[in-house]
Amino acid sequence: QEQLVQSGGGLVQPGGSLRLSCAASGFGLDYYAVGWFRQAPGKEREGVACITFSNGRTYYAESLKGRFTISRDNAKNTVYLQMDSLKPEDTAVYYCAARLDLCVMRGPYDYWGQGTQVTVSS
Repeated sequence: QEQLVQSGGGLVQPGGSLRLSCAASGFGLDYYAVGWFRQAPGKEREGVACITFSNGRTYYAESLKGRFTISRDNAKNTVYLQMDSLKPEDTAVYYCAARLDLCVMRGPYDYWGQGTQVTVSS
């Protein structure tokens, strides 16, 4: 079965860090772009970051540059989102998604992870 399986997330205090993982199962990510998205209650889903798996090129939402880092592990067929200096406004459900070809921060993706809650609160 072709799917993306997410792990990580949870509750963290402001200023803390979390790492999310997104592992592809049943298919290889070599020709895919993998993005991270988030959706807070009452808000639209927004693109956070994206990586082209083949060459590692990365893209970020301008407002998150410097705090969030996307990376990949080719051997593990996995993409990570390292989140540092977290703020309460980062609280949201985070999703990973994969699409053939190039990164886009909006637009269709072929596969979606199950989502994981990230809560930043003291």
